[in-house]
Amino acid sequence: MSKVEQQLEDLQAEIRGEVPNDISISDVQYEGPELVVYTRNPKRFAQNGDLIRKLASQLRKRITVRPDPDVLSRPDDARDEINAVVPEEAGVTDLDFHPDTGEVVIEAEKPGMVIGRHGSTLREITQKVGWTPEVVRTPPIESATVSNVRNFLKQEREERRDILERIGRQIHREEMSDEEWVRITTLGCCREVGRAAFILSTPETRILIDCGDKPGAEDEVPYLQVPEALGAGAATLDAVVLTHAHLDHSALIPLLFKYGYDGPIYTTEPTRDLMGLLTLDYLDVAAKEGRTPPYDSEMVREAIKHTIPLEYGDVTDIAPDIKLTLHNAGHILGSAISHFHIGDGLYNVAFSGDIHYKDTRLFDGAVNEFPRVETLVLESTYGGRNDYQTDQEDSERRLKEIINDTYDRGGKVLIPAFAVGRSQEIMLVLEEAMREGDIPSMPIHLDGMIWEATAIHSTYPEYLRDDLRDRIFHEDENPFLADEFNHIDGGEDERQEVADGEPCIVLSTSGMVEGGPIMSWLEHLGDDPDTTMTFVGYQAQGTLGRRIQNGWDEIPVGGGGRGRGETLNLEADVQTVDGFSGHADRQGLENFVKTMNPRPEKVLCVHGDEKSTQDLSSSLYHEYNMRTFAPKNLETFRFL
Repeated sequence: MSKVEQQLEDLQAEIRGEVPNDISISDVQYEGPELVVYTRNPKRFAQNGDLIRKLASQLRKRITVRPDPDVLSRPDDARDEINAVVPEEAGVTDLDFHPDTGEVVIEAEKPGMVIGRHGSTLREITQKVGWTPEVVRTPPIESATVSNVRNFLKQEREERRDILERIGRQIHREEMSDEEWVRITTLGCCREVGRAAFILSTPETRILIDCGDKPGAEDEVPYLQVPEALGAGAATLDAVVLTHAHLDHSALIPLLFKYGYDGPIYTTEPTRDLMGLLTLDYLDVAAKEGRTPPYDSEMVREAIKHTIPLEYGDVTDIAPDIKLTLHNAGHILGSAISHFHIGDGLYNVAFSGDIHYKDTRLFDGAVNEFPRVETLVLESTYGGRNDYQTDQEDSERRLKEIINDTYDRGGKVLIPAFAVGRSQEIMLVLEEAMREGDIPSMPIHLDGMIWEATAIHSTYPEYLRDDLRDRIFHEDENPFLADEFNHIDGGEDERQEVADGEPCIVLSTSGMVEGGPIMSWLEHLGDDPDTTMTFVGYQAQGTLGRRIQNGWDEIPVGGGGRGRGETLNLEADVQTVDGFSGHADRQGLENFVKTMNPRPEKVLCVHGDEKSTQDLSSSLYHEYNMRTFAPKNLETFRFL
């Protein structure tokens, strides 16, 4: 008998000894990091609200209780009982029964009312019908991505269960080594922005953190071929952790499955959905530009199928010797600082991903309190000595001045924007400014994936600031549904109509002017001196956006009737408004470390150009007397 089988037998015996005699335990299985307990008495289990909590605390495991399939009530009868228990105001839109696991997925406009105070309504549902309820939100704005992901996971439920059982056995396998060490190998984003990728390894385990591309440099990818990464075979990776969905962190995650990876991806639920949206668009853009995509859409589906979503604050076993906890990073929807607790109190490492330390209109600022952190891997995008961003109020005031000046001369404001994060931040600024009369009411056209990304934001309001979440819950106050917003879905004809029309604002992807509909808008509006092209987000070295910021006025364009290889003389006024970035500036990064509790012993400054990483590393060393590094790619750091 394997160690895992013995472990499950012991756990089953221990659980039987703790539950009342009238509750039978028929099976215990691992599914990913969770321990699933099957019982013929789910209603009795539900009557004792503290029992699951007590078992989870005693066994130090995440526990899910499911009924044996042969004790379930008929779905038609259960449907009536559930509708009688759940308040009508919850807005239940769908009930989906899964007899193989005894779960019923309840989709509702107000999930909190289905859950009830401390889970009281969920327990009542199980008491009445025996089924184990799982609650998801009905998107306030219809999202094709959320719908497709949910339907796909429903179709793949049986295979996904097999995957989770296999992952669970891998997590809880026997430790084979008596050695104790921790290493981090840098595979990308060191002394550069983009292609984020790191290997965290112990004698037992190898974890890949992020796997992205590099904006403006399609041939530069992470060093995945080295022995520490895929050089040893993708199947030797134990897990992948994704900090957030931006392509410089997520674009090449599906590539891992092309090369044989078959393990879990740990991230938040909104990051999973956004990863699907952005990577599929990544493939689409590559095809339109005549490039061979590095993988196909089937690999994106494999990545989604293997994703295990975690909520902020959940401590989760992901390997025999590693626990993972995700914390809010304040950067984009679902972005997470990844905290790894290694061994039995042996060592702790936190990877910041991308962070924003102050609160924004969308999110609370990044969390920087942890039980322990010996080493911090810290982004340094704005880590340079002079990288101080304008205060957000001043930034908003400046943006409104630009809009008013452009409107007065009958022009249009063109804003290259990232679909995820900056677009929604700007949308909130513009909606309030028009509502309060700070700028004239005018159409705000959203092109590219911005509307779909906004719909995903509205699906997960629990990841947003409290006041914004409350507004989204009330449809008549949802700022993203303001009348001024128009989703461009008519292609070139609609863009031409907008270009020929009255003053307006256009938000369009891509944010760094690297392909996408922004190129079409440049063709339509770039030669108009009354147009103002306004940058509100970071422009990486080597991107067309950075070149335009630096004064380029001969812009390569293709399509739209002009043909490839031609150039456009840019006559539009070019402005940059700092302060809207999703990244902390130099002061924010220093404050993040200064107020971090506990303060780390070592800091690796990454994800910034050479000057930024070295400046920040030097400053943290001198200010706080900690060991700091500005590593190059392909360096390995050993701790312990």
